[in-house]
Amino acid sequence: MSAEDVAGRIRSMEIRGAAEIARRAAIAIREEAEAYQGKDIKELRSLVERSRDLLIASRPTAISLWNGVQYVFKDTSRITSAEDYRAKVMDNADRFVKRSNNALKTIGKHGANRIRDGDKVLTHCNSKAAITVMAEAWAQGKRFEAFCTESRPWRQGVLTANDLAKIGIPATMIIDSAVRYVMKDLDLVLVGADTIASNGAVINKIGTSQVALAADEARVPFTVCAETFKFSPRTIYGEMVKIEERDATEIVGPGEVPPEVRIFNPVFDATPPEYIDSIVTEIGVIPPYAAYQVIVKELGYEFMFNED
Repeated sequence: MSAEDVAGRIRSMEIRGAAEIARRAAIAIREEAEAYQGKDIKELRSLVERSRDLLIASRPTAISLWNGVQYVFKDTSRITSAEDYRAKVMDNADRFVKRSNNALKTIGKHGANRIRDGDKVLTHCNSKAAITVMAEAWAQGKRFEAFCTESRPWRQGVLTANDLAKIGIPATMIIDSAVRYVMKDLDLVLVGADTIASNGAVINKIGTSQVALAADEARVPFTVCAETFKFSPRTIYGEMVKIEERDATEIVGPGEVPPEVRIFNPVFDATPPEYIDSIVTEIGVIPPYAAYQVIVKELGYEFMFNED
C-alpha cells in the first residue's frame, strides 16, 4: 500500500490507534524505498521524504506517528549511495515495528500488576495498550470486571467492548456522560495516550481529562498505558501539541441544526499530570513528571528535529 493510501486511511480513521498508525506509516515508507530500483540517491530521498511529510500531515497530534517516521530516517543523513540508503530505511522500519510490538507485550506485563482480583476497571476509547494490560491480567488468572465508555463520536468503545468480550473479560459499555455516576464504584482507570508532553501532560481521546477529573474526585487511580515512542521530544522546546478538529458531520447530519450553529469537534484533550497516578511503559511504571527524562534517555536528541 502506498504512503498516499495509508495517509488517506489514517485521515478517514480506517487506520486508527496511535501505535498502529505509527507502524503502518513506517511500513509504507519501507515499501516505497523497497520499490525504488534506481541509482539516484537524490531521487530516492525526494520520494521517501515526500511520503514522510504526507504521512505526518495525516494525523498531526499523534507524536507516535512523528516518532515512528523519524526512526525510519535515523542515521541516513550521511549515506551517499541509493542502495545503502534504501537498505537503511528498510532496516530502520523493520526495527521500529518490532520494537513497537515488543513494547506492547512488556507494557501488558508491567500494567497487569496494577489490576487486582475482583477489581472494576474503566477504560476510555480503544487503547491497544490498555486492552493488553487487561488481557495479561486475565491470563494470569485475575478475575475482574471492565467498563468501557462509548467514546463518541466514533464510538471506539464498541471496539473495546468487542475486544474484551473475545478475551472473556466481563464488560459493560456506558455512555460517556455516565462516567462520574459509575466512578464511585470503580477501582482503577486505564487509558492509552496519543501524545505525552515533556511536562507529563497526556493528550488522548476527547473526554479523557473529564474521566481523570472524576477519578481524582473519587480517589480512583488513573493510569496511562503508553509506549515510549508516544512521548514528544518536540515539547521540550516549547512546541504546543496541536489538537486536531474533525468534520462537523461526525456530530450532526444534514439539516439537523441551522447553518449558523457552529459545531466544535476536537479529537483530543490534555490531561494535566497532577491527575495522573502513573504511566505504564515498556521501561517500567513511571510518574508523569518523569516524562522529560524518558524523552531524553529513550528517544535521544536525534528525534528532536529532522536531521535531513
